[in-house]
Formats: sequence, structure tokens, C-alpha cells
Amino acid sequence: MRSLDPRTPVLVGVGTAHRDVEAVELMSLALEAAVDDAGSSSLLAAVDRIAVPQGTWSYPDPARLVATRAGARSARTYFGRVGIPQQTLINEALRAIASGDADVAVVVGGESRARARRAEITGTVAMETTQAGVVPDVVMDREEDFIVRPEIDAGLIQPVAQYALIENALGSAEGQGIDEHRASISELWGRFNVVARSNPDAAFPSPRSAAELATPTPKNRPLAFPYNKWHSSQWTVDQAAALVLCSVEAARAHHVPVDRWLFPLVGIDASHALSLSRRRYPHRWPAMGVLGRAAAERIGRPLDAVEHIELYSCFPSAVRVQQRELGLSLEGTPTVTGGMAFAGGPFNNFVYQATASMAPLLRNHPTSLGLVSTVCGLLTKPGLAVWSATPDGRAPLLSDLAEEAAAGTESVNVADEHHGPARVVSSTVAYDGMNTGRTFVLADIDPTRRCVASSDEPGVAHAAIAGELIGTEVQILGTRIEP
Repeated sequence: MRSLDPRTPVLVGVGTAHRDVEAVELMSLALEAAVDDAGSSSLLAAVDRIAVPQGTWSYPDPARLVATRAGARSARTYFGRVGIPQQTLINEALRAIASGDADVAVVVGGESRARARRAEITGTVAMETTQAGVVPDVVMDREEDFIVRPEIDAGLIQPVAQYALIENALGSAEGQGIDEHRASISELWGRFNVVARSNPDAAFPSPRSAAELATPTPKNRPLAFPYNKWHSSQWTVDQAAALVLCSVEAARAHHVPVDRWLFPLVGIDASHALSLSRRRYPHRWPAMGVLGRAAAERIGRPLDAVEHIELYSCFPSAVRVQQRELGLSLEGTPTVTGGMAFAGGPFNNFVYQATASMAPLLRNHPTSLGLVSTVCGLLTKPGLAVWSATPDGRAPLLSDLAEEAAAGTESVNVADEHHGPARVVSSTVAYDGMNTGRTFVLADIDPTRRCVASSDEPGVAHAAIAGELIGTEVQILGTRIEP
């Protein structure tokens, strides 16, 4: 520890909050908890950078509100719009610390959607603090669209339907029948649920068996085949998490005990974006594979040898695809929280909740490693971090691997519309309550061209649910499937 470069970035405090208050208040409470966790009250006044990812609230500069409440009035504020991976906000803070552009940085996010829902039920309004004429010092924005026009024209705009397409493409690629596929999904989610039961921060820790998860009922309503409600991230929560990062020099100056320090060995992402329909293999995520190989090379071991793992878990396909791309055991349970269905999935903030849960495990086992992954969009932009309580004498790997991700991802052209035959690559059926609704397909016109189409015909929905569409040829009229 004595030989560390003074500019080495360290994570010194983590905190969470879950109360019936507005989102910015939750963020402020989480930051207070993170400073308490660091064991140094003087850190708050020294914060010179605060970053917040965009949520479902309406604050134009939430970091400013958090800074004011914390007494860090000179802190520069950063706002990461939807489409910027959550890990990117951490990576940028780490880079700023390493370069000397910041000494003490905070990354914090939170949601109070459960509070808003309770107000709606009682006929009241959950008020938010207003900010007039305020803008962040820095806005981090995305360039590419996650959803392209042919997807929009076909009505394929809900994330659950797109992730269900990924899921069904994966099941088909691995030769699983419908029953075997559903069992694989729900057994994985059943294991996640077991972990959530022992997580004191979990929003929905009630026991749920694999059989219960697999069975659509009014309380576990079907969303998009094969997903039911409890396969999905639950974002109607009141949850926030904060991370306090600083330089080794600042940690020493503020008397942060060494046993609180966590070292980022890896903080990487890939800003390259390619929409789902344009990816040649919908069940693959080569960009995450690129990050996984880079991380494994940096830590000097395969990722399945990492002791503690939290894979981003908005839907089962996100976890299942990441397991394969990162070389993890398919029989494993890659979560320390219980995942976003059971621990809670606050919109655009779960990575910080996961990192907060990872910290005590690493402090209690100083020679172990902890991996936290990020999913942004529809398996669009990945992020990956590896933390340890023990430095390894090397600078952290902090990189945007966009070029490598782009080079490793095969793409196809997507037609605005198509008239004629096409072979179905994947399909799903959205639901209206307990009844089947619209069927969506990705279908190849030829080896280089694809189309997106949908149908409201019950017979087409039945064929998709029975597993009779994928791999077959259908007739497309514009963006509609002919029955």
C-alpha cells in the first residue's frame, strides 16, 4: 500500500437507501450512507465531481441537488443520458481521478417509482423538487439509436419483446425444445431468487420456485413469450445507491481506513451500438465477449475463476448470453444480489446497487475478485468492472473498446419493408393480460438482408408459442406477416 501511486483511484464508500421519499432525497441518503461506509465525514465537502445517470424522474440536473444537500457546492455535475452505460460513469470518474482532474468523485443514482405508484393509487401526486433554469456542467449523450425505423414500424418497441426474441433465438440455436427451454430459464431465475432471499436490500425476496416462475398466472402474467412478470426486471421500487471514489492521496488525507479501499483492476465498456435486428446472430453479443477477453487478460485468469460475479439481469436472456460470451458456467448463479427481478431493478441504476453489494464481500475476502457487468439498451453497449480489496501493482485497465466490438460483430442490412418470402430467425408473442397479442419476427430475406414483421392473427401467435415459426419460411407483406 505504501508504494501506491498517489493518483491511483480507489472506491472507498458504498451506500444504499430505500425509503418513501423522492428520488433525489434517496440519492442524498445513499451518499450519506456511502460516506459513513468510508469512515470519513470530511469527504463530503471535498467532493469535486458528481455524476448521475438519467432516470424516470424529471430533474434536469439531479447531481446539483445532491451536491447542495451534501454541502459539496463546488462539485462539477455530470448527467449521463439513457444510452450511456452505467459503468461508463464509473470509468470516467476513475479516469478523472487518475489524471488529476478530480480528487473525490461520486456516482449516484436512484428511483422512487414505487412512491409514485402509491400516490397514483390514492389519487395524489408524488411531488418532485423543481429546478428552474438549471443545466448540468457536463451532459454525456449517446449518438446511435438503439431501435431502428423498421423495428418501430413493426411495433417492436418494448424491451421485453426484443429480449424475448434474443431468448428464443438462443433456445433455437442450442436445439432446445419449448419445454426444455422454459425450464432452463426458470431454473436459472429460481437460483437467483434463492440469493435474493438473503439480501437485506432486496425489494422482492419472497420465495418463488422455478415451477412458479415458469407458469403464467394473473399474478405472474405473461409479457412476451416465454417471459412472465417475474422474469422481468422490477423497476417499481424506491431504491438508490452511491459510490464514493477518490485518489489514494485523497483517501490518506481524509483518513479513510485502508480496509475500506477497493481497487478497480478493470473498468471497460464499448460505445459501439448496433440494433438487435441488424445483428446477424441475435443470440450472440460479441461486444461483451471482447470485454471479457480483455478483462481476463488484465487479471491473468479466466473469468469463471472470479470468486464473486454479478451479471446484469434485466431479463434471463441477458444473463444467459453473457454467461456464454464470458465463458462462465451455465449451471452457475452469477449474482450476489438476487438480480433485478427480485433484488429490484431501479431504472438505469442497478449497476451501482450491485457494486454496493459486492463491496463487503471483497472487504471480507481481500484476496478475492468481484466482477460486475453492465447491459445498456437491448444487449447494445456492454460494460464490465473487476474490483479487489488488494492492489496488484498495475494501473487499472480503463478503456472504451468500441473499435474492437465493432470489428467483432457481424451485421446485416434491415429492409424498411419486404414483399415476399423470408425465413424466421426468431419470434415472440406479446400479451394483452392473459391473452395473446401481437407476434413479432426477425426474418432473413437472404444472407445479407433481414426484415422485421408482425401479425395480430391468433393462428400466427399459436404457431410461434408452439415453436413452429423459427426456421420456417413465411410470407411478408410490407411489415406484416401473412397468415
